[in-house]
Amino acid sequence: MTYSLDLRKSVLRYLKDGHTQKEAANIFNVYPKTVTNWVKKDRDGNLAAKKRENKPRKLDYEQLIKYIKNVPDAYLREIAKEFKVSITAIFYACKRLKITLKKRPPVIKNGMKLKEQNI
Repeated sequence: MTYSLDLRKSVLRYLKDGHTQKEAANIFNVYPKTVTNWVKKDRDGNLAAKKRENKPRKLDYEQLIKYIKNVPDAYLREIAKEFKVSITAIFYACKRLKITLKKRPPVIKNGMKLKEQNI
C-alpha cells in the first residue's frame, strides 16, 4: 500500500516542528522505518511514490487464444513446444485466461461412439 503525498508531507512537517521520528510514527500510525525512508527521500528531493513497472510477458495471450481456437485438441506440451516455453507457463496462462483444455479419455470417447451407433 502506498501512502498519499499529503500524508508524507504532513509527517515531514511534524518532524520539522521538532518532534522525533518515533513520535511521528505513533501519531500518524505508520511504521517507524517508513518515516525514516520518507526523510531520506525528502533529502533526495523526490518524495512521491514510485510507480511499478509491469514486466513483459513471455507469452502473447492473444496468440495463445488464437492457437487454442485453431488447434483445440492440442496438449499442453504441444502448445509449450510451439511457443517455446515450459508446460507450466502454458498451464498458468490458460488458468489466468480461464481456458480449460480437458480431454475426454479414449474409453469415454469409444463408449459414446458405440451409443451413437446403437441409436
